[in-house]
Amino acid sequence: MSNISGLKEECGVFGIYDLDNNQSVGRTIYYGLSALQHRGQEACGIAVSDTYGPKGNIEYHKGLGLVNEVFSKETLEKLDGNIGVGHVRYSTSGGGGIENTQPIVLKYVKGTLAFVHNGNLVNANRLRNQLEWGGAIFHSDVDSEVFAYHIARERLHTDCIEEAVKNASKDVKGAYALVVMSPRKLIGVRDPYGLKPLCLGKRDNAYILASESCAINAVGGEVIRDIEPGEMVTITPEGIFSDMSLATTKKARCVFEYIYFARADSKIDNVSVYDARISAGKALARSYPVEADLVVGVPESGIIAAKGYAEESGIPFGLAFYKNSYIGRTFIKPDQSEREIGVKMKLSVLESAVKGKRIVMVDDSIVRGTTSANIIKMLKAAGAVEVHVRISSPPFLHPCYFGTDVPSNEQLIAHKHTPEEICKIIGADSLGYLKIEDLSQMANGLEVCHACFTGDYPMDITGEINSSEEK
Repeated sequence: MSNISGLKEECGVFGIYDLDNNQSVGRTIYYGLSALQHRGQEACGIAVSDTYGPKGNIEYHKGLGLVNEVFSKETLEKLDGNIGVGHVRYSTSGGGGIENTQPIVLKYVKGTLAFVHNGNLVNANRLRNQLEWGGAIFHSDVDSEVFAYHIARERLHTDCIEEAVKNASKDVKGAYALVVMSPRKLIGVRDPYGLKPLCLGKRDNAYILASESCAINAVGGEVIRDIEPGEMVTITPEGIFSDMSLATTKKARCVFEYIYFARADSKIDNVSVYDARISAGKALARSYPVEADLVVGVPESGIIAAKGYAEESGIPFGLAFYKNSYIGRTFIKPDQSEREIGVKMKLSVLESAVKGKRIVMVDDSIVRGTTSANIIKMLKAAGAVEVHVRISSPPFLHPCYFGTDVPSNEQLIAHKHTPEEICKIIGADSLGYLKIEDLSQMANGLEVCHACFTGDYPMDITGEINSSEEK
């Protein structure tokens, strides 16, 4: 459900190299991470270096909490440098302690590096075992550390950090967008399928890598382009160099960037997230028309899809909910018995907007179904005479192994029940899901990953499934 319960955000990465030797990149990263805060609210961190100072000297700070909680004016003043990386984190499972925060900073035989990663590696356990038998000692249980160590090991046998990053990327399997800072270079890599987004921007003579274009815009930069699936970009004082040797013909961008994860003002692979959600809403209106008085969306991503439904159907669009923006991360996650009050703490219904009306309620997903049932109950308690639910994604039937926090099959309501049964369970008057064939159209014809709906995974994951987590 849209930011209320169910699916969780992914993580966000940010990197910048100021070739004019501006020493305040720490502050820029702070603002970039703030623009990516929607992708993770559990932890964050920044690492910076001065390419004109002592080689390999890295200053970093990280902690648990939101960006404005972890960083103060005093901590930012200590992060002086002209090259740096940052990270906001949400973990899908396992430990959420300080040891699992990023950036990961390594000091090893060949020097230093700082590493930030969004994604999930399906073969992390096997790689971890190999490294441990080779003498590696891990300080966290995230697969990002496995990736970083793998790069450091490869660096022992290569002439440059780019080759080490590329060799390590060839060995990992899964989804990743990563930014690596070496003493004199900034490197960005996107997995061959494009599952995780990464884009390149510029501000004056500084180059930026970020998970979403909104972060580049937020710091006064201009988006140059998306990093292509399977592309490695190296930024140095001599220029920007691209290597496409990791690329494959098959692409599988995560469709949930368009449905839910990304900010509405971002573009992912040059497709407007706002336009994608409008398109999904219009497709729902064509597939599931209904007589109603008002179309409403569940905040946040459901609102734009609702607008699309209203435009296509001719039914007026309106607001039915007030979202409490000051609960979020600090509110104790409710167990099943407390879930209803948890929803009410975050969301309330505008009674005068819905009383006596037939409502079309648009949301991005139904995971367990409990939250949807609670929201429908709230709408009817406020006087809505009918609630017709439209979902801007197909039903969840399979787990995601690439970083989207989709629960196990046993917890997915669509795995056990038909849409007709789900409609009755959640108390809706009708229910319609986005059709599989509308996903690619929503993403403007791009090849997308729809494995959580169809079970058709873009890569062979047999024997590789593990419990490694999203960072």
